Amino acid sequence: MTKLRVRCHIAGLVLLVGIGCVLVFTSSGRAQGPALPPELEKVRTALEKYHDPYVAVRDGYFSTVGCVHYPQPGGAGRVPYPAGGMGIHFLNPQLIGPVPDPMRPPILIYEPDGDKLRLVAAEWFIPLATGIKERPTVFGQPFDGPMEGHEPLMPRGLHHYDLHVWLWKENPTGLFSPTHPGVKCEGYGYSLAEEAPRLVPHPKP
Repeated sequence: MTKLRVRCHIAGLVLLVGIGCVLVFTSSGRAQGPALPPELEKVRTALEKYHDPYVAVRDGYFSTVGCVHYPQPGGAGRVPYPAGGMGIHFLNPQLIGPVPDPMRPPILIYEPDGDKLRLVAAEWFIPLATGIKERPTVFGQPFDGPMEGHEPLMPRGLHHYDLHVWLWKENPTGLFSPTHPGVKCEGYGYSLAEEAPRLVPHPKP
């Protein structure tokens, strides 16, 4: 059985500031997701409880409300995003730091699906302001960036690295692709078409 509730989330965060209402849905269904190497299978298992967005909120993840998609691929001087969607980001600011924790992503990503939100990916997010010294890696994969903040949900000056991992939704453009051609925001009330952010230099030591 699917339950529908409406909750207002206040994302009064240092990094992402926004006040808004978002529909949050829970469902008894669970997506199997793509085949993963053992290291990532362990991460996916640890995050299974977040199929319920209310559990994510109770653990400190707050909705940024907007469903983000990129109609055009990233061009010269921008992050090379393939055209596609990202979805709705739930951010836990307590998990942000200069060293990525493989088991604790700062961001969970949900896809609107009719009257539900479906957990599709996790994101590791590291602002340059944390004092990070060089491009981070996790699971043997280098992060994308550094790049500007993604307006309008975060300030343009929030320069950062990030890495998306599509743990629950097979992605034809790759497990670590920043976008997914199958993630759609149509019909969702807070759909945001964005342009791939500009790359920025890593600060010199």
